[in-house]
Amino acid sequence: MEHIVVPKKNNLRRNLIILLVAALIIGSARFAGFSVIGTLSGILRGGRLLGRMFLSPAWSYAPRVVDPLVETIRMSVVGTFIGALVAFPVAVLAAENFIRKPFISKPLRFILNIFRTIPAMVLASLFVAVFGTGAFSGVLALAIFTFGLISKLTFESIEAIDYGQVEALMSLGANQINVLRYAIVPQILPQFMSYTLYGFEVNVRAAAVLGYVGAGGIGQVFEQNLSFRRFDRVGVIIILTFFVVLAIDLVSSSIRRRLV
Repeated sequence: MEHIVVPKKNNLRRNLIILLVAALIIGSARFAGFSVIGTLSGILRGGRLLGRMFLSPAWSYAPRVVDPLVETIRMSVVGTFIGALVAFPVAVLAAENFIRKPFISKPLRFILNIFRTIPAMVLASLFVAVFGTGAFSGVLALAIFTFGLISKLTFESIEAIDYGQVEALMSLGANQINVLRYAIVPQILPQFMSYTLYGFEVNVRAAAVLGYVGAGGIGQVFEQNLSFRRFDRVGVIIILTFFVVLAIDLVSSSIRRRLV
């Protein structure tokens, strides 16, 4: 009886890839100064710190957190409104299926890409250096961040519309203003409102930490108490901020589901 010999699979390539990935991980860990012992000791210290923050928070400090939280929400509302207001006409001009002039849409897209790559924290730091500390710097940072975000999402929505309505109006001799009003805006308005609400959600979370660089809001109170190591007060700030942001996210998400 003839024996069938099954050739052994050559695992050299697989083993080399595994060794390469392992070497990359180990080398990156050593370069970053990663230490298992240091991590374990840090977890123990972090546990004690979390106990000071959340097991015995200073609830008597809660009334002093309300006004900064309200300021944070106001910053988010104003920043989102300004950013969305500017974003809509820019998105219309950046959409390649409306104006159809690359010398307008291409530079606008490039500018929007630049705005979207700059974090709100960096913008807030720059505006604090220019305009000083306070909510005004935070509002400007949130407005620019919102502008870049909503503009990108909106012009992509414009480019994805049903173009049959546009062609129907153009065949009747409608100008671009009428096309925008009767064919484009009705199709993208729900998405635009949804994007604006989403930007507001993001801005509330961002505004909660912008005060850390002096841009007003709850972040400024957080930074002050953290610098004085008042972790019992820091715990109260985190807890109240968490529930406020959670409530805003739930309401905003519910509205956005109904719009889209």
